[in-house]
Amino acid sequence: MLYFEDFSEGRRFDYKPVEMKPPEMIAFANEFDQQPMHLDEEAGKRSILGGLAASGWHTSAIGMRMMLDAFMGNSTSQGSPGIDFMDWRKPVIAGDVLSGFSLVLEARRSKSKPDLGIVKFRNEINNQAGEPVAVSECSVLFRCRDKGKA
Repeated sequence: MLYFEDFSEGRRFDYKPVEMKPPEMIAFANEFDQQPMHLDEEAGKRSILGGLAASGWHTSAIGMRMMLDAFMGNSTSQGSPGIDFMDWRKPVIAGDVLSGFSLVLEARRSKSKPDLGIVKFRNEINNQAGEPVAVSECSVLFRCRDKGKA
């Protein structure tokens, strides 16, 4: 189990690869983002994206799953106060294989709740060519092993 004290600045958590499959991309789009380039291969080819493209929201959801599998699912995470930014840098096309990492940028003890620590991450999702397709920064609250004062 990972506690606040386990998230030192510079620690990196690598993601396992995920292949973007058309049926899953279309199902997500049908539910949450019904734009033609996310629903139909031919419409995607006619768009500036060049093929059936995942919704940026789908890419972000995949990134969340990757974070859970890499470290968050085995942690004392208490949620996030928000995302500083999220950039969708390149289209994610059917068949792309995504991987990436979360990097600890900073970690500090909460002044108002000394049993919690705040960890800021840079999260990067890359395609099979190593090109960043989505980049974000966010903070996550984790329980502390040492319940002392900040």
